[in-house]
Amino acid sequence: MQLSIYQVDAFADRPFGGNPAAVCPLTEWLPDAQLQAIAEENNLSETAYFVRKGDAFELRWFTPTVEVDLCGHATLAAAWVIANELPDAPEVMRFATRSGELRVTRTEHGLAMDFPAKTPVPCEPPAGLLEALGIAKAEVLATDDYLVVVEDESIIAGLTPDFARLKGLPLRGVAVTAASREFDFVTRWFGPNVGVNEDPVTGSAHTSLAPLWAARLGKTLLKARQGGARKGLLTCELSGDRVIISGQAVLFMKGSVFF
Repeated sequence: MQLSIYQVDAFADRPFGGNPAAVCPLTEWLPDAQLQAIAEENNLSETAYFVRKGDAFELRWFTPTVEVDLCGHATLAAAWVIANELPDAPEVMRFATRSGELRVTRTEHGLAMDFPAKTPVPCEPPAGLLEALGIAKAEVLATDDYLVVVEDESIIAGLTPDFARLKGLPLRGVAVTAASREFDFVTRWFGPNVGVNEDPVTGSAHTSLAPLWAARLGKTLLKARQGGARKGLLTCELSGDRVIISGQAVLFMKGSVFF
């Protein structure tokens, strides 16, 4: 069997930046085991698959080890493929997903994704969390991830987490975040629970980070940067119970999968 595959750098305006995702357009769904095997072989943080259904698309995301409920950068990558590589692309792309309907709109500034917002709740850090990060003291909140708020962005740049100790914590991943002088906020995200030690840019995490920083900074339009050695840029706009996450994407590679 042969499938088309694209590798797109999401939240970047040139190759080798942002977060790479693989995208495979399908005419019908393959068995889950094959979808997972392809994602494992790709060995990227996410592989996205979509099937067109009339004027909308069914969309699923797989890390090298598991299927996930929501992935921002791979949604952006899938929308880029639809908009630039497939015929008859709609102006507004509607995706049916495990997190409900998601919409991506083409704008002059890139692609804008409409996601449900999530409200972080303060919590006690689970045993071992701060120690695994090498952080003595921080505020911790929770949604899908632990959000660890530190006092200075320089702390984030110097993090060298113990991923073995982070694996097994109750939530999906860990976002360490701080207010920034150049941007509104910066973040790094760690997810050994889902087979991704560090994700360069995690769109789904910003459905929680944007409401957090919007409340603290008193603004609804936010500029964000995420990443360690590899970084990407996002614009987040809080609109009621939704977060509009915008960014650019660029094609790095396209080819075929044989199996």
